[in-house]
Amino acid sequence: MKSALDNDYRASLWPLPPRLHTAEGDARRVGVELEFSGIRLEQIANLIREQLGGELDTVSPYESLVRNTELGDFKVELDSAWLKRRGRERADVASDELATLGENMLKLAAEQLVPFEVVSPPIAMSDLWRLGALLQVLQRSGARGTADAPHYAFGLHLNPELPGLDAATILAYLRAFCCLSDWLRMRSKVNVSRRITPYIDPYEKSYVSRLLAPDYNPDEQQLIADYLAANPTRNRALDMLPLFSHLDQPRVRAAIPDDRVGSRPTLHYRLPNCEIDDPNWSLARPWRDWLQVDALACDPARLEAAVSRYREHLGGISGGLFGDWAQASAEFLLPELC
Repeated sequence: MKSALDNDYRASLWPLPPRLHTAEGDARRVGVELEFSGIRLEQIANLIREQLGGELDTVSPYESLVRNTELGDFKVELDSAWLKRRGRERADVASDELATLGENMLKLAAEQLVPFEVVSPPIAMSDLWRLGALLQVLQRSGARGTADAPHYAFGLHLNPELPGLDAATILAYLRAFCCLSDWLRMRSKVNVSRRITPYIDPYEKSYVSRLLAPDYNPDEQQLIADYLAANPTRNRALDMLPLFSHLDQPRVRAAIPDDRVGSRPTLHYRLPNCEIDDPNWSLARPWRDWLQVDALACDPARLEAAVSRYREHLGGISGGLFGDWAQASAEFLLPELC
């Protein structure tokens, strides 16, 4: 049992964004999605309960909830839509033994190919250190991350709330992300198994150029329409669909009829690897990297300087190269977060 002093000290080590509250005055929150293997679903759920309290609710053999923890409700699932659907269908129905045997064999095979996923509730950013402590427990219990096998394309997703949902604020975050995207990819050392999949594709250069144009000052409708026209997919390193669905669900549904698109007032940052089996890795690392984007978006003068420089880069002879801008954009980082 850690003392209150120890908890306060650990919390103080985690950096926070420049703006801690939403426009409504509420504490900004962040959700985390973590993909890994090496531990069975039941063990993962029990470890969450042991660390944070709560009650287990087994939805199916492939999906569990840990309700009413100290941080909220967690979901643990085998990340295979077909198995989850079958598990729910079978929950109250007697099944043929042969069909059940075949499904169990498929489950065992799936566990070697697809990850278990832990989905956290929205957590106050000032409490994120507590989730970091949970990840350490999972690590010590045998969780395996992205680098454990060549076919593992496991990721860690951050879903941070914005300080405002107006078009100007959203545009600032999009611009800040674009300016630091190359640096984030270099910093994250994205695993080859994830680079060759489409899940974290970058924005097309034409869309980035539009975002950075000096005269681009869209209202909400135009911002959403331009994004959907250029990015009719969830497969982006910074997926804006959940946020835009929250703001205008009918428009997003009409453009992308995909039930997997959620609706929430957050960004969906999908770039980092899940390196949970590395004892030198922690959630603090991708969180610090993301805060570089947050800090740049909240600093208009520094953001304008970064946008201007990146616009020149994209229009220059080296605009198609990766490494030079990844290095040059470091000028716009906060050294305290590196």
